[in-house]
Amino acid sequence: MRRRRLSKVLAYPLAVAITAAAVLLRWLIDPWLGEHLPLVTLFAAVAATVWFGGPGPAVLSAVLGYLACDYLFIEPRGIFGVFNARSLVGIAAYLLTCALVIGFGVALRAARAKATQQRELLQITLASIGDAVITTDTQGRIAYLNAVAESLTGWKQAEAAGRALDDVFRIVNEHTRAPAENPATRALHEGTIVGLANHSTLIARDGSERPIDDSAAPIRDEEGRVVGCVLIFRDISERRGAENALQRLANIVAASDDAIISKTLDGVIQSWNAGAERLYGYSSAEAVGRSINLIVPPELHAEERSILERLRNGGHIEHFETIRVAKGGRRVNISLTVSPLRDAAGQIIGASKVARDITERARSEAQLRESEARFRTVADSAPLLMWMNDASGCVFVNRAYLEFLGLPSQTEVRGYHWTQYVHPDDRDAYVDAYQDSLRKRAPFAAIFRFRRYDGEYRWMQSVGVARFSAAGELLGYTGCTYDIHDARMASEALRDQDRRKDEFLATLAHELRNPLAPLVNMLEIMKRADVSPELLAHVRSVMARQLSSLVRLVDDLLDLSRITRNQLELRKERVALAGVIQHAVEACGPQIESLHHELKVDLPSTPIHLHADPVRLAQVFHNLLHNACKYTPSKGLISVSAELHGPEVVVRIRDSGKGIPSDRLEEIFEMFAQVEPALDRAHGGLGIGLTLVKRLVELHEGAVQAFSEGPGQGSEFVVRLPVLDDVAEVQRAAEPASAERATARRILVVDDNEDSAKSLATLLAMNGNRTRVAFDGAAALTAAEQFRPDVVLLDIGMPKMNGFDAARRIREQPWGRDVLLIALTGWGQDRDRRRSQSAGFDAHLVKPVDHAALMRVLASLSTKRAAHSPN
Repeated sequence: MRRRRLSKVLAYPLAVAITAAAVLLRWLIDPWLGEHLPLVTLFAAVAATVWFGGPGPAVLSAVLGYLACDYLFIEPRGIFGVFNARSLVGIAAYLLTCALVIGFGVALRAARAKATQQRELLQITLASIGDAVITTDTQGRIAYLNAVAESLTGWKQAEAAGRALDDVFRIVNEHTRAPAENPATRALHEGTIVGLANHSTLIARDGSERPIDDSAAPIRDEEGRVVGCVLIFRDISERRGAENALQRLANIVAASDDAIISKTLDGVIQSWNAGAERLYGYSSAEAVGRSINLIVPPELHAEERSILERLRNGGHIEHFETIRVAKGGRRVNISLTVSPLRDAAGQIIGASKVARDITERARSEAQLRESEARFRTVADSAPLLMWMNDASGCVFVNRAYLEFLGLPSQTEVRGYHWTQYVHPDDRDAYVDAYQDSLRKRAPFAAIFRFRRYDGEYRWMQSVGVARFSAAGELLGYTGCTYDIHDARMASEALRDQDRRKDEFLATLAHELRNPLAPLVNMLEIMKRADVSPELLAHVRSVMARQLSSLVRLVDDLLDLSRITRNQLELRKERVALAGVIQHAVEACGPQIESLHHELKVDLPSTPIHLHADPVRLAQVFHNLLHNACKYTPSKGLISVSAELHGPEVVVRIRDSGKGIPSDRLEEIFEMFAQVEPALDRAHGGLGIGLTLVKRLVELHEGAVQAFSEGPGQGSEFVVRLPVLDDVAEVQRAAEPASAERATARRILVVDDNEDSAKSLATLLAMNGNRTRVAFDGAAALTAAEQFRPDVVLLDIGMPKMNGFDAARRIREQPWGRDVLLIALTGWGQDRDRRRSQSAGFDAHLVKPVDHAALMRVLASLSTKRAAHSPN
């Protein structure tokens, strides 16, 4: 509005200025015109004023111009207002002419304003539309580009104006890349509207490309002549992308193995892809337009109604598994997902269903569940501790594993929680070994201690094999753990026994040589002619003592062998404890006297009777007294006491000797156990004496224990034995005759060791018997047939014919049926005794045998033989 007011204000001065210029021009040409045409320049001024200023300023210009020209150029000059007929006609003509000029100017001005308004409206419209617009003249040169066209082409209006359209609007075929026909050129030439072109690509000024749709139309004037062309085009990149995406989606739907179906909210099928045709057996023509219940089993119609109701409420049906019916009634296990379909306004108008056939998967899963159930059954029934793990730790253990730990469920051992049951000293090593196997992808093995439900740590061995995925990825290990505690303890015990055995063999060799050395020395002394009676008596004493030690060593070994194999038979009878102890004390008397020990024996005044083997029980106390003497320094104190405690008697043997370390008190009863190292022992011994004591006491249903305050504090051995009461006494067996029959016997001694045979024959002859010797089995048969002996002392292991065969041959002879056959041999095993009995022997004695004992056996056998002989 302000611009309009300002224009009106300036229009009148402009009118005055134009009028003044017209008057000045008349004045300048006045010399040539004179009084003719005094108003000739005013008409142009009025016309210019009405064009630029409008009718008002034009009227002002007409009036001012007439007055000025009337005064200056109409006679009489220099005055105003000379009115006559001639001047009035001139004024009227002048005013009429000015009126016509003003009226024509006003009309032209209005037309120009309308055209300007229309042009501005067109430009505003073209600038505001979303399409690009280019106008050209009849030669195809650029006349106008709107802002969108500038953006797409990269050309500004000022730069493009007047340039050929093909310079600014360059298009090619998007497939062939060949230059495409310009629709504006065709519209100019043909004068027709050219429709939208397809597959055109616009190449902008900077070389960038974009797909477009374009069309063109001719511009005509009022007479219908083509005066230019308008070209309209738009960027369709987004639309083309959407179309491509839709096409890809359509291709995916068409090619999908899954069944993809769309339906209305009433359950009417709208689309049916090839996957649905394959899955359900119905073609698209058979399915589209029908109810979705076409493929829903009758019992699941309620499920379908629930799905539709949820969709109407905007819900999304996540993946779930169900059953559908294919053509022909075949039932199909499917995995189903249902999503709502919306229109442009966001309203739900239907649903899309994606179904996948999982029949094979369901079958595989069922088989997998069955396989897993079988695996768990096998695993839970296995006695081994079975487990499975991965990088995160344990994922499964069997029932035996849980029972071993005393746990109720798998959760207690998930991950690495199970390591709390591993012994703290073994825990880190076990986990490190497992992690190392994981890194190396190698088999796993470890030995460790595992805490059982009762708190005991057991030695266990774990082994595992790696599990791999189809791609070769290490998944973890499956393995088992088994109890090796007993085997390990046994192995350690065997190693310890083996060590002791080696030490025992070395000790045995040493102990056997100890008595042999003085025997050899005494024999050398006896060979001398100048041996005095006193020295000879000493020699006999030493030889008897050393021979006794040698015999005791061999007897202990044989007894231990029998006890180990549970083949030692006790000959129990009613015995008095005092007599047994007295016998053991007498046997150790020489040893006690040689070491100058003080011995105290304290026994109850009331007799104590036992049901026991007197020989074996005496052996128990003899071994204990022997140990006490051996490990007590000279002039020590040894005591033996006994007292009744209810149904048992407790015998204590104390000494003031070296004592026993507290950690060795239980060990000393084990086989080959020695408190001192082999090389440090000064007292000898094989380490089996206390083992014999323990086994023999246990065979008598008793127990033995060792006590000591430590090294240098002496030791005490306590033997507990059951005693006999008056009600359960065992009747005393008839004692065999102890005296030798006075009558002389004919005795044949057979041994391949000539010294042994001759020395025994000489000894028997000194007792009044008639003797003969033979040195092999064949010679024994000949000698027996000639000598007709009462007794044959027959060795077993001999050349030419062994003792068993010789005994059988003797028994086959009429004269040999009543002969006493006694095996006198170094073979003392039970099987040797059984073989000798089956061969016909009456007795089996093991070398070396005490002469008095041999005499008692001869007397006993002779008595029994006489009792069974017919009178």
